[in-house]
Amino acid sequence: MVSSELVFITGGVRSGKSAYAEKCLENLASTMPKKRLVYVATGVPFDDEMKQRITRHQNDRAGQQWTTIEQPTEFSKILSKITEGDAILWDCVTTWLTNEFYDGYETGVCCFQVEGCIERKFIAMQNTVHALREKNVPIVVVSNEVLDEPISTSYEVRLYQQWLGRIHQWFVAEATIAIEMEYGQIHHWK
Repeated sequence: MVSSELVFITGGVRSGKSAYAEKCLENLASTMPKKRLVYVATGVPFDDEMKQRITRHQNDRAGQQWTTIEQPTEFSKILSKITEGDAILWDCVTTWLTNEFYDGYETGVCCFQVEGCIERKFIAMQNTVHALREKNVPIVVVSNEVLDEPISTSYEVRLYQQWLGRIHQWFVAEATIAIEMEYGQIHHWK
């Protein structure tokens, strides 16, 4: 039986989601006898802007006893790194999906171009979330709301939008709490 909290937080870029998610996880973990705050980071420092964002997030957590696991793809690999008493903040789903979408780029064939590849990665992610919850590990998941724009004419972008929408719907259905943040304001959907 699934017993741990699953909090899903989505919203606009730089709307305060990560800072709110950190506080939310700290509150969840405060009721646990043994606790380790685990930040599962998906960002890859591929340009100056991303390097600055990663550094800012690391500085925000400095001195707060967070353990960081860098896991840009293959979310299931965190299972071997999580122990009883851990509480997880996964930041963020949109970056993870982008990383998985373009997995294989260096070989000339991206995952999104291979039939069933993204579906397999989605199922593996779902199974990982279920396994963590069955271990009574609370999870706070952050994502970005990038679906407010019209559907793109680009096949690649449209496919990404479709997958992100599907993933967001799954998280909201599974979540014990679902929140949307805009301009630092919180809207509880669930």
